[in-house]
Amino acid sequence: MSNQLVNRCGSIRRKRRRAHGFTLIELMVAMLLGLIVIAGVVSVFLAGQQSYRTNQALGDVQDGSRLAFEMMARDIRDAGLTGCNNNGRIANVLNPVAGSGWWTNLGVALIGYTTGQVDPAVAFGTTSSPVTRVAATDSLQLIGAAGSGLSVAATPSSTAANFQVNDPNSGLVPGDVIIVCDPDHSTIVQVTSPTSGNQIVVHNTGTGTPGNCSKGLGYPTRCSTNGNPYQFGPNSQVFKLAATDWFIGNSANAASGRSLYRMYVVNNAGTPTPTPQEMVPDVTDMKITYHQQGNASFVGAALVADWAKVDATQVTLTVQSSAQRAGTDVKPISRTFTATTTVRNRVN
Repeated sequence: MSNQLVNRCGSIRRKRRRAHGFTLIELMVAMLLGLIVIAGVVSVFLAGQQSYRTNQALGDVQDGSRLAFEMMARDIRDAGLTGCNNNGRIANVLNPVAGSGWWTNLGVALIGYTTGQVDPAVAFGTTSSPVTRVAATDSLQLIGAAGSGLSVAATPSSTAANFQVNDPNSGLVPGDVIIVCDPDHSTIVQVTSPTSGNQIVVHNTGTGTPGNCSKGLGYPTRCSTNGNPYQFGPNSQVFKLAATDWFIGNSANAASGRSLYRMYVVNNAGTPTPTPQEMVPDVTDMKITYHQQGNASFVGAALVADWAKVDATQVTLTVQSSAQRAGTDVKPISRTFTATTTVRNRVN
């Protein structure tokens, strides 16, 4: 009987031992299965994260291209615009200034520079301060009239060095370069001293930078005290001169080291000063072709025979993502976009 008890107790102990926990092999198998599941989850997470980065980078690249084309198109459409005529009769009474002629020449309102051609508005280089133009990229100069809502109210005489505008708060200040025009011609002149609540605009000689070579605003220009007298009558239009230059410049902020820049002329304490402004970062290249009236195709700047006949531009931009590992090859995403814009003032 005692042997039976022993056998029963031993059997009970053995049953309890067999029911207790997992074996080492079972734990290892469980851990392996768990690692496989975790690896799968991590792989799905990383793929989703990479897909999100890629889509976001693509969106940023597309947004950058749209912004660049929209801003450039505004300047291109208005190239050569005087607000009164397009007969090519343009007088310029500004004193010639070495190195600054590009922003005063409304007679050549649109001109491009291709690879290797020197743009007088910005020099080739590798620096970001001052901003320089990246080698082997195109640039584009545009000059026109910026809307002001002003018009001539009265002019004392054809030899007067002033005229009255219709708004007592014209916003014009000494140093501003303006365009005054009527159906006969347009004249580029610098404001030397607005008085009487900015309603009387003075454009005398002997002051200002670059200053005026004549009081006479007639066409063609004659640089003397009275020059070519002309009296702009009531309702003649008055605009500020808008001169810009678009180029790819070296940037210290863009991930690619390059950005789309816009050089524009601002009144700096009475002196018109070309000033670069970074418009769209990570634009790495720009190529521009031009359509001339009567031609069937677009050509590069070196093949343009007459810039006055260019009536459309085709701009190609290469835009890179700021995220440096957004692509499937763990590199930045780069896309090329092309847009065509018509020069509004030259469409027949």
